[in-house]
Amino acid sequence: MTEKLGRNHLLLPAVSAREAPATFILPACLPSSDPIRLGLILALEKSSAVTPGVHLFGRGSYAGASSCGGSLQPGGRGLPRAIRLSAPAWPPGAHLGPATLCTATAAKSSRQAGGARWTRERAALELYVIIWPGPRDVISAVPANMEGGDGGVAVPGLRALGSGAGAETVRELLQDDCYKDFLSEDFDVKTYTSQSIHQAIIAEQLAKLAQGISQLDKELHIQVVARHEDLLAQATGIESLEGVLQMMQTRIGALQGAVDRMKAKIIDPYNKIVARTAQLARLQVACDLLRRIIRILYLSKRLQAQLQGGSREITKAAQSLNELDYLSQGIDLSGIEVIENDLLFIGRARLEVENQAKRLLEQGVETQNPTQVGTALQVFYNLGTLKDVITSVVEGYCATIEENINSALDIKVLTQPSQSAVRGGPGRSTMPAPGNTAAFRASLWTNMEKLMDHICTICGQVQHLQKVLTKKRDPVSHICFIEEIVKDGHSEILYTFWNSVSQALSSQFQTATNSSMFLKQAFEGEYPKLLRLYNDLWKRLQQYSKNIQGNFNASGPTDICVDLQQLEDDIQDMFIQKKPDYDPEKTLKDSLQPYEAAYLSKSLSRLFDPINLVFPNGGRNPPSADELDSITKTIASELNIAAVDVNLTLAVSKNVAKTIHLYGVKSEQLLSTQGDASQVIGPLTEGQKRNVAVVNSLYKFHQSVTKVVSNQNSLPPAAEQTIISALKDIHDLMENAVQPLLTSVGDAVEAIIITMHQEDFSGSSNIDTLDVTCSLYMKELQGFIARVMNDYFKNFECSDFVFDNTEAIAHRAIELFVRNASLIRPLGHNGKMRLAADFAQMELAVGPLCRRVSDLGKSYRMLRSFRPLLFQASELVASSSALGDTIPFSIILQFLFSSAPPELKSPFQRIEWSHARFSQWLDDHPSEKDRLLLIRASLEAYVQSVRNRGGKEFATVYPIMVQLLQRALSAHQ
Repeated sequence: MTEKLGRNHLLLPAVSAREAPATFILPACLPSSDPIRLGLILALEKSSAVTPGVHLFGRGSYAGASSCGGSLQPGGRGLPRAIRLSAPAWPPGAHLGPATLCTATAAKSSRQAGGARWTRERAALELYVIIWPGPRDVISAVPANMEGGDGGVAVPGLRALGSGAGAETVRELLQDDCYKDFLSEDFDVKTYTSQSIHQAIIAEQLAKLAQGISQLDKELHIQVVARHEDLLAQATGIESLEGVLQMMQTRIGALQGAVDRMKAKIIDPYNKIVARTAQLARLQVACDLLRRIIRILYLSKRLQAQLQGGSREITKAAQSLNELDYLSQGIDLSGIEVIENDLLFIGRARLEVENQAKRLLEQGVETQNPTQVGTALQVFYNLGTLKDVITSVVEGYCATIEENINSALDIKVLTQPSQSAVRGGPGRSTMPAPGNTAAFRASLWTNMEKLMDHICTICGQVQHLQKVLTKKRDPVSHICFIEEIVKDGHSEILYTFWNSVSQALSSQFQTATNSSMFLKQAFEGEYPKLLRLYNDLWKRLQQYSKNIQGNFNASGPTDICVDLQQLEDDIQDMFIQKKPDYDPEKTLKDSLQPYEAAYLSKSLSRLFDPINLVFPNGGRNPPSADELDSITKTIASELNIAAVDVNLTLAVSKNVAKTIHLYGVKSEQLLSTQGDASQVIGPLTEGQKRNVAVVNSLYKFHQSVTKVVSNQNSLPPAAEQTIISALKDIHDLMENAVQPLLTSVGDAVEAIIITMHQEDFSGSSNIDTLDVTCSLYMKELQGFIARVMNDYFKNFECSDFVFDNTEAIAHRAIELFVRNASLIRPLGHNGKMRLAADFAQMELAVGPLCRRVSDLGKSYRMLRSFRPLLFQASELVASSSALGDTIPFSIILQFLFSSAPPELKSPFQRIEWSHARFSQWLDDHPSEKDRLLLIRASLEAYVQSVRNRGGKEFATVYPIMVQLLQRALSAHQ
């Protein structure tokens, strides 16, 4: 086993006497990049089969082999051939360090190897390490107590140097506490001296220091002796380097001389070129200055002539000034006497032209004269100040509007008359009058109207200015003036102005209302009036946008170059067609959002107040007619006031819908839901009377609000739909209020009709009874319906609403009557006569439940069509034209069972159900197919019963019913 220590050490551990190996393997743990100079002397003693010998292993390069080694056999034959030698070769400076590895005693053993038999008894192995110096070797010490046992030996590699004794001396020197302080990086002589004196062991310390110095001198001597060849080689190298440096210095001197000669030949021509270049530059500057002076003198004379021409030549004068400014740029013309007077004149002329152009622009904008505005813009364009002037003009307009807003909302100005009125004797207060006084409100709205007029006027001027900028082009460069304004990402002046006005209105309104509660109350309480002013302003701006183009075409300025396509595109003005990403009207009205929210809140409160007043806590009676009229008038008033704006109307309509919902909730709380509310036996109970009053109140409220909505001519469709949807909830509440009573009436009618099966329709009655007009159950039904309509539904004032709900009872009554009539068995001739009379009386019975019996539609036709079938033969009944569309197939098939023998049982008889239960099953299964399948089951049961008893024939009506059933099933596939 081996172990790698550090970088270049190999530890060969000791083994016990019984573990001596027969084959010794030297692992490849040493670095393969460095040469290994390692010699091993192996001695084998006292062996009967092994001849001791001396072998050298590893001389030369290790060559990076993964492992090498062999058996310790006679003559070293087990070692690799390439590294087996007969005797060691001792290099100069090498020394031998002995280290006994082990003495092993092993039991005798024998082994067959290639036909040769050998044994081993006892082998004493000694390990010698041969160390010789290399160019980079250093002394490397290995602690004696290193892992691997006491007999472990450290084998230094490439950088190992010195004898074992020298290394041990150095190790002891370094481990001595007396010398550790000298190895510290922060060693201080004064500190060490003071500590030695303080400890009073100066003599002992001096002796140790002297001993250490002596040891270090010895080690230095050993190092010098060991490396004397390298030191001599370095000294020789220094002498060679001095020769090389001297040669380089000589060559550098020669190069410097050559450079000096070249410099002497170049410097004179260079100086001449520099002088001529400076002279040429000055000549060019002088010539350029002379040309500028000549041009300035010419343009100055021409400018004097142009100024005498007045406004007709003002654009040419501006062009001359622009050229003069260009000539003066980048050069200092002061001190030139010939043009001093001209420069002063040019300055005065520029101011005069600018002032004249500004006056011309103001006049043109105020009078909406595109010619004057175009001329002024051309002047500013020639002067190069178009963009700055337009920006200044727009900012001036914005500042003027802001001043007007402050003046219109100045609470001191608004309350000044009131202050003068209250002045009097001492002790009187001079506080402003309340904001709800008529004088204050009148003054405020007068100022607001003036403010809107002023905004409209200035906005028209800005819009006219933009129109001219859009149309006007420079006659020389053909550049449109508006392109000069909007370049570099700047927006059009109209959008800039409009945003500024909107922001000023919003900020100034907020500031004014925050500082004055009077203004806030006025704007919130009379918000529709303020909104109407905004809407009027917007409409005027839109109308102006439509008319402004006509003014351009009528004036027809000759100096405005109009592109036809651009003219068509320009008709789409900001105030006419909104951009997808910008809504100027919304931007304007954003300043009113706080007041709109407050107004809507107060409007909702005004709508709720009369309802909360007529529905006190604990009240049990619905509102009276006068109270309903008050609520309706409040709703109409709010809608009329909000009609000034579509959005406001929509918002108020939502408040109206909330009001309607509140009325419904309050009314619902008055309804009686107890059991007596649905009784139909005795007279009206108190709960039923209150329910009737609530339904009448809801009906009147519904009609009143509907009338208000219909009278609103300008009500937007969305607002109307909002209110109608809320009224639908009122109508649903009315239906829910009468539904318990309607259900009770319907149940009673069904109970009366089902009693027809207690009558005898078999035809066994005496001939004297044939004059009876109808059955007893029919008389009971007629009396009940008449009493219900007279005692209960007559009290409802909403007759149309009552008939709309009682018609459903009539439909149901006819359906039940025809169904149960078809189930009567047996049915004789006299029974058919009486049943026919019942059919006629049924029309009279349901008459009070509807406006006209004929209005019942399909139910009425079924009642009329079924009556003739009572007296027809089965074949004619099955072929009737009323089948399918008017009378369901299932009804006719059930009726045909009455003509069949008792063995052919009806469906309810086959499954042993009562008439009431079977009728309930038919209600639960409205599908005609389900009913037909049940009838088919009865017919199949009849066939089976005939076969079971061995019958030969079926009833006469059976094949007719089968054909009709097949026809019905095919029709409902």
